[in-house]
Amino acid sequence: MNDSPVDVVVVGGGNAGFSAAHAAAQRGRRVVLLEKGDRDHAGGNSYFTAGATRISHDGLADLLDIVEPDERHERTELPPYPATEYAADLERVTEGNNDPGLTRVLVEESADTVRWLRKLGVRYRLMYERQAYPRADGGFLFWGGLHVGNVDGGVGLITDHTRIADELGTEIRYGHAVSDLIVENGRVTGVTGTHHGQPFTIRAESVVLAAGGFESSATWRAEHLGEGWERAVVRGTPHNTGDLLAAALTIGAARGGDWSTAHSIQWDAWFPDNQSNRELTNRLSRQSYPLGIIVNTDGHRFLDEGADFRNYTYAKYGKRILEQPGGIAFQIFDSRLRPMLRTEEYDMPGIAEVRADTLPELAERLGVDVDAFVDTVTTFNAAIDDTAPFDPTVKDGRRADVTPPKSNWSAPIDTAPYYGYPVTCGITFTFGGLKADTDARVLDHDGQPIPGLYVCGEMLGGLFSQNYPGGTGLAAGMVFGRRAGTQA
Repeated sequence: MNDSPVDVVVVGGGNAGFSAAHAAAQRGRRVVLLEKGDRDHAGGNSYFTAGATRISHDGLADLLDIVEPDERHERTELPPYPATEYAADLERVTEGNNDPGLTRVLVEESADTVRWLRKLGVRYRLMYERQAYPRADGGFLFWGGLHVGNVDGGVGLITDHTRIADELGTEIRYGHAVSDLIVENGRVTGVTGTHHGQPFTIRAESVVLAAGGFESSATWRAEHLGEGWERAVVRGTPHNTGDLLAAALTIGAARGGDWSTAHSIQWDAWFPDNQSNRELTNRLSRQSYPLGIIVNTDGHRFLDEGADFRNYTYAKYGKRILEQPGGIAFQIFDSRLRPMLRTEEYDMPGIAEVRADTLPELAERLGVDVDAFVDTVTTFNAAIDDTAPFDPTVKDGRRADVTPPKSNWSAPIDTAPYYGYPVTCGITFTFGGLKADTDARVLDHDGQPIPGLYVCGEMLGGLFSQNYPGGTGLAAGMVFGRRAGTQA
């Protein structure tokens, strides 16, 4: 099937693709958005997120025009998060492997881009249940630089984006799997693919690639991330298999960023339907680990659970879990810590939770070496510096001098009942992608833009390596999606 030419084709119906489509449609462009999933399986990885979006701002008062009203605002302390701190966080957690130009655009335009989407109709709120702890006086203190999220999470984000696209006149075509790019006289002039098994061709002045990375392909994971990664559980969409990355590389696009690492987190290991679950989405993550300890099947700790706020460690600890025997580990808490765990994750129906009245009993039920586990917990408890008060809203310096150390939030695990949560590696997205300039133009091996081709979202390489600050993915998707749509 050959359609009449359009102005802009966007490939991928997640947050980045929709942002590009909105920006192009606002300029009067005729936009067609091609989504690989059918209507009931659309939204890319964005659908599966909690909606957390990291932006720079000057504090609570600066966010009130973005977020929905909430009676808790008047009892909330929310520190500023300037662009300089945002950039420093990104450089620190990626070990300096972030592209400076892309970083500058992201941190400087993040807040303005969220305001743009808010005016279009994307709903935001403060993420009390994920990024703040209640205080004794009834107030709330936000921490970790990540404060804003979507109403109804990723589901709400895609619902809002879809409604806005309809209002702006963008044509969304579901079930369209793009496989190749059309190139004529050095310019990308369209795409080809299949719809319900039938081939289609769409020609356009510009093509925006927003089709995600390669995390859903076990073959690509093993090839680029390394041995063992084929066992990782895919958290989000099953459609991100690298097809459009391959198509772009075939026509001469350059690789960008770190193709050897990925965003991966601690994920419920024993829940029977723990892959690409559209009903539970992000609720299968287990992100209260800084409060307790994590052990492997040998009964040993193997990382610093309190090295930093969760926002700055969670995306790299999935890899550490994958490296353990059997690719599994166990988060451990006692009855005093249990009420502090995230309700949306740890009180979920059907959660893989193991409870016991003694430490040896807990180890037996988890399948962990009993003697080693008891020794690990006993040694940890004895090594805590209890002169520092326990305070999860700040890096409290409450350290346990064991190997490896726990740098913050060390609390003894000594009050029954005890709780264990089996976790494995849940892969979110891959960090490697296509190389682009700050206007989201795809570059060739000589550093020159490929005419007519743009990239955004998880297909854009260069921002992340090893790790990333939580909420940066959605922010980058919308910032560079908007830039792509403005240029296309």
